[in-house]
Amino acid sequence: MIISADMISGVLSFIFTILVLSYLIGDNALFRIAVYIFVGVASGYAASVIWLQVLTPRLFIPTRSVLMTGDLTQGALLIVPWLGFGFILMKLSPRLSGVARITMAFLVGAGAAVILAGAVIGTLIPQINATINFFDPQLAAERNISLAEVLGNGAIILVGAVTSLAYFHFGTRPKADGSTNRLAPIEILAWIGRIFIGITLGVIFAGVFAAALTAFIERLSFLFEFIDSLFSMFRS
Repeated sequence: MIISADMISGVLSFIFTILVLSYLIGDNALFRIAVYIFVGVASGYAASVIWLQVLTPRLFIPTRSVLMTGDLTQGALLIVPWLGFGFILMKLSPRLSGVARITMAFLVGAGAAVILAGAVIGTLIPQINATINFFDPQLAAERNISLAEVLGNGAIILVGAVTSLAYFHFGTRPKADGSTNRLAPIEILAWIGRIFIGITLGVIFAGVFAAALTAFIERLSFLFEFIDSLFSMFRS
């Protein structure tokens, strides 16, 4: 009997599906085994990606090139990456782990800058442009909708965007009794924004629940089909 790769992958999929679905009866050893395997595989995959796509092409190969050619200019550019690499490796030693804070501080600072720029360029500015476009009569004519509908949709989007941003305004003024509170207009806008945020989170939860339910049904269908294929194999 020849065991094909599809058969092996099907058996593994069947076993892991059973292990994961065992969580329906509570946290148990089978589910933890599946989690440990997934975490181990993900860690190994991440380590291999870092080694093959980051360290090797951007550090080891250029260093070998410098050693072979003697290019001091390129070698000077590799000093900082090698220092960062060395500082990170010092986390393996409890006595020297504090040195790694230099590299970690640089990584966190650079990551925060990238996230902040991404939030402004990729989210805030496109949201402002999208809000403005809802009042564009030319775009409305292309979508064959009336001016009243354009103004209505644009007003809802504008109110939702402004009040949702106001909800995250945490600037306060101290009162005479020592307590702090936001200004009354900001409180009103934040209260309206809470409604929009609640509706948004509800829609997101419904989407996630629908996706999870679809995945659950697909896994159940796979289990039944796999068991049926096994019985069909033995009957033949």
